[in-house]
Amino acid sequence: MLPRLTELFCLAMPLIFSLLAVTPVLACSRILWNDNGFSVVSSRTMDWPESTEPTLVVFPQGISHNGGKLAGMDVVAENPAIWKSKYGSIVTTVYGIGTVDGLNEEGFAVHALYLTATNYGPRDPKLPGVHAGLWAQYLLDNAKNVEEALQLAHEIQVVMVEAHGREASLHLAMEDASGDSAIIEYIDGKPVVHHGKQYQVMTNDPTYDEQLTLLSKLDFSKPSSDMPLPGNVNARDRFQRASYYLNLLPSPKDERQAVANVLAIARNVSVPFGAPYKNFGVYNTEYRTAIDLTNRRYFFELTTSPNVIWVNLNKMDLSPGASVLELNPYDYSLSGNVDDKFQKLNAAPF
Repeated sequence: MLPRLTELFCLAMPLIFSLLAVTPVLACSRILWNDNGFSVVSSRTMDWPESTEPTLVVFPQGISHNGGKLAGMDVVAENPAIWKSKYGSIVTTVYGIGTVDGLNEEGFAVHALYLTATNYGPRDPKLPGVHAGLWAQYLLDNAKNVEEALQLAHEIQVVMVEAHGREASLHLAMEDASGDSAIIEYIDGKPVVHHGKQYQVMTNDPTYDEQLTLLSKLDFSKPSSDMPLPGNVNARDRFQRASYYLNLLPSPKDERQAVANVLAIARNVSVPFGAPYKNFGVYNTEYRTAIDLTNRRYFFELTTSPNVIWVNLNKMDLSPGASVLELNPYDYSLSGNVDDKFQKLNAAPF
C-alpha cells in the first residue's frame, strides 16, 4: 500500500556554503498534510553539523534580485535572471546568501533539499540563469501557486554552483494553499516533475522515483505498536517512517492541533545529536519549520530552544517600498508570535 506522500527531505547547498570548509552535506525532510479537512500544513527539518546561521527574512513586493550573484560574486556570467518580487514572502536563509525554505503571501511554499543525483545540465545562455541558492526565492517571488511555479521553472535554467569541491545539488518540494504539491528534480540534465496532491513526503537519496518504488513494497495497511518500522536517520528510512505516521494523524480541531501534528512527525524523523550519517560524519537537526498555508503563518523551532516562534504573514507590511525585515531565531528569549520583533534592514541580504 502506498501511503500518502508529501515531500520530506533534505536539502543541501554545499556550494552556497562556500564559506565553510566542512565535508558533510545537508540532509533534511519535508512533510505535507493536505487532506486533514481543516488547513493545509507542512513541515521540514534542517540537518547540519553546525549552525547554518539561519535568519528569518521578510521580503516585501518589489525587491530586486540577481540570480547570477552569490555572496557578491558573479556566478552566472551570461544572461543571469534579474527580477523584482511580485509577491512578498517570509523565508529562512542559509549563511545570509540564499533561501532554503519559505512562504509567500499567496499561500505558496517552497523547500530546498539535497539530492546527490542532481545534474542541472550544461549551461544554455538562451535561458535566464538562476544559481541554485536563489532557485526557491525566484519561485516564491514570482508564483502564486504550484501550477505557476512549474510553468516558471521551465522558463529559467538553474545553474550549479561549486565551492570547496562540493556542489549545490538541490531538488525542490513545493505546495500551495489548495493542497497541490510538486517535486522537481534535475536528473541527467532534465527536469523530472512529480505533480499531485499525493506527493506528501520527500527526503534525499535515492531519486524520488526510487523512493516511491521502495515505499510501495512495504505493507502499512495494518498499523500497530508492534509493526517494525525503518528507524535509522538515512533518507530512505526517514521517507518511509514519515509516510507511515502521516497516514495515522487524527483530524485536527484547530490550527494548533494541525501544526502540532506535522511537527510531531518532523521531530520523529529529525536526526538526534551524535547520530552518524554515511561517510559525512556526525550531524543533527538544527531546526524545524512548519507552515500553515491556509492562514499564512510560518513557524520556526530550534532544536536547542524550548520555544516555538511564529510569524503571521498577513500582518506584515508587504507593499512595494516597505522595509526588508530580519530576525535572528537564535535569540533564545523569543517565544510565540514574533511579528513585532523583526529589525529593518537597509538593503536586502541577497
